Amino acid sequence: MILLLKPYQRIPGILIAVLGATVAVGLLDLGGSAGVKVLGALPQGLPTFAVPWIGLADIGTVVLGGCAVALVSFADTSVLSRTYAARTRTFVDPNQEMIGLGAANLAAGFFQGFPISSSSSRTPVAEASGARTQVTGIVGAVAVALLLVLAPDLLRNLPTSALAAVVIASAIGLFEFADLRRILRIQRWEFWLSIACFAGVAVLGAIPGIGLAIAIAVIEFLWDGWRPHSAVLGRVDGIRGYHDISRYPEGRLVPGLVLFRWDAPLFFANAELFQDRVLQAVAAAPRPVRRVVVAAEPVTSVDVTSADVLAELEQTLRTAGIELHFAEMKDPVKDKLKRFELLELFGPDVFHPTVGAAVDAYVAEHAVDWET
Repeated sequence: MILLLKPYQRIPGILIAVLGATVAVGLLDLGGSAGVKVLGALPQGLPTFAVPWIGLADIGTVVLGGCAVALVSFADTSVLSRTYAARTRTFVDPNQEMIGLGAANLAAGFFQGFPISSSSSRTPVAEASGARTQVTGIVGAVAVALLLVLAPDLLRNLPTSALAAVVIASAIGLFEFADLRRILRIQRWEFWLSIACFAGVAVLGAIPGIGLAIAIAVIEFLWDGWRPHSAVLGRVDGIRGYHDISRYPEGRLVPGLVLFRWDAPLFFANAELFQDRVLQAVAAAPRPVRRVVVAAEPVTSVDVTSADVLAELEQTLRTAGIELHFAEMKDPVKDKLKRFELLELFGPDVFHPTVGAAVDAYVAEHAVDWET
């Protein structure tokens, strides 16, 4: 009934279906004679304020359960928000959503309420019913409150299968098969990642499945950061700046200078690889190298391990008579190097605001015959 009436916007198909199912169950006494599960009478009255004190023995259970609920709520809210933001072409502030959910759950805790999230069932139901703004939630809350106070027995014959039908019919629109086909076409490994996450939720359950999805996403992030792209830069005629010579084989290298770009943060997983690639770039240079300039604009962070590797690299290059400089390094990264006591090791003159400035400084200091 819901699906048949869905094309007719002016006909409240969900309301008609729910009322029809409730009347049929009540008139035919299907709840008693046929064993149809019904909602039953609701508790009368509004929940009362109570401070949720718990004993020490319950803290472990509450913390674990709370973390699981928070994880599910976060995943539910973030996915649903992005889906509807893309569909309605509106902006969603994830931080504001988390603040709203936190405040709502804090209030619910003092009134013995259920944990709250932007439910992937209620939202499609509200949209299918014609909701357009957040006022729908307020109207729904007031209606539920009036129902609890004035008519708690009104829905006692409402079959739970009818509620399930409402959710299923409304949530069908959340299946993004077209997006899956697009992901399979443009990034196959992300398609299989999404399928693995879906299978984890379907086989293991919501909480273990979401945990598995997060673990896979973290592993994928670390994998990308572990083996990032790097490049030796050269000057390409007709194009401003310095570019990857593997993409522009005609690019001209500055004699005695290696411009090396590292396209990732520096951290424990990739620090050794960074050092190896710098040394490989030096070894592959067509002329003896006097200076290495790391184009560090993509480097957004360094950790203690990578700082130690930088110090080791500087010592290795210095022993070989090669200077180590940096270009376009962000101030927060330089602040970290200062805390790691590397600025004193490198000296203040090894940092350049741009790659072009680093090249100009090298050409001037070493009297290199070079035309930009």
